[in-house]
Amino acid sequence: MVTNVTNFSRSGLYDWMAQRVTAVVLAAYFIFLLGYLLLNPGLDYTQWSALFSTSWMRIFSLLALVALAIHAWVGMWTISTDYLTNMAIGKWATAVRFLFQAACGIVMFALFVWGVQILWGF
Repeated sequence: MVTNVTNFSRSGLYDWMAQRVTAVVLAAYFIFLLGYLLLNPGLDYTQWSALFSTSWMRIFSLLALVALAIHAWVGMWTISTDYLTNMAIGKWATAVRFLFQAACGIVMFALFVWGVQILWGF
């Protein structure tokens, strides 16, 4: 049996809700970007830079980054607990699952920090 020690939320309901809320945030962000690109066909670097230099766009982008991190973590945790089991890979399942989750967490954290650096110029 898999424990809830490493999952993002307290229960399956919270994970389900986190997936849905973050999906809505990500959808809104990408629909906005797609609309912006379609409404500005001759977009150049100056306009793109001006869009991302506004505080509201940086905050919206940061919200999308946080949503992406949460969405990815819940998804990868679910995949690891569903497929990296004793029945699937044998007696080393717990160790493999831990290493997989640790690697996912480190990569997601590094990409999140990199995204913040790009957005805020740190």
